[in-house]
Amino acid sequence: MLLFSLDQANRAFAEALGRELDITLAPHEERSFEDGERKLRPLVDPRGEDVYVLLGLHGDREESPHDKLLKLWMFIATLRDHGARRVTAVVPYLAYARKDRRTKPYDPLGLRVVAQLFESVGTAQIIVLEVHNPAALENAFRIPAVHLESRHALQSAVLGSLGSGLLAIASPDPGGVKRAQLWREDLEHALRRPVGFALVDKRRSAGLLGGGDLVAGSVDGATVVLFDDLISSGETLRRAASALRRAGAARLIACAAHGLFMGEAADILANAGLDEVIVTDSVPAFRLPAGHRVPLQVTTCVPILAQALRDSHTSWTA
Repeated sequence: MLLFSLDQANRAFAEALGRELDITLAPHEERSFEDGERKLRPLVDPRGEDVYVLLGLHGDREESPHDKLLKLWMFIATLRDHGARRVTAVVPYLAYARKDRRTKPYDPLGLRVVAQLFESVGTAQIIVLEVHNPAALENAFRIPAVHLESRHALQSAVLGSLGSGLLAIASPDPGGVKRAQLWREDLEHALRRPVGFALVDKRRSAGLLGGGDLVAGSVDGATVVLFDDLISSGETLRRAASALRRAGAARLIACAAHGLFMGEAADILANAGLDEVIVTDSVPAFRLPAGHRVPLQVTTCVPILAQALRDSHTSWTA
């Protein structure tokens, strides 16, 4: 097995993954030219190898999602050109996963286009953490798409905050119902007690949020785990938290796989009435300013990524 990391800004994450797998990151060269073009090449021979390439596709201070996508595609193509027998893209955060269906005339299907380009460069499979719609992910890719559910990384961080009183899982929008229900089942099994369920109404049109006043399900007096795939501006969580408080929720713990924290997220989340905000380290929380007041806890998704790589490599070599 060879593991490359193309994310220089989040080297610590890649090194932690390597330690979990008990392997050293494979070296590669990356050069930038004056006009912005780049050259990437492996510095070890990939011929006949089972190769994994790690790169989260969130924008950061240095690179946009578009920069990262092209870099990843070109590196995978290079590995295949030089004889890698199988190349797996390991993508903790997948760009364009939210654009999985048409909601307006002439809309693009961004997820499908991204999938086609991964396939075109010879990617054998892709491993991703918690996308917006797992069914859409599976339908977009014709290669195996391994979807890792973030609740397996979040649960240990949440258990210590739940107490012994009433407990419920809530989805902040209709699209997250299945995600929340699956975690509800896991928590009932782990805690051996009932866990309620609630849904907050939300609608989005032309980038504007609507709804957020209606709560289906009982949360009166309960600790509520509000579970979403990602946090962008924080406005969805703010609206959901307000509705759940009005419905009687005693405590609110917001959980998400990916913390993007765009725009005014620090102020919105600090004033959203949330007791805790828990995210994984799939995306570094670099956009939150020093001294922010968000009650944030970051838990690692490295162990579940590492297990997915081990399982993949074992099945391939068996």
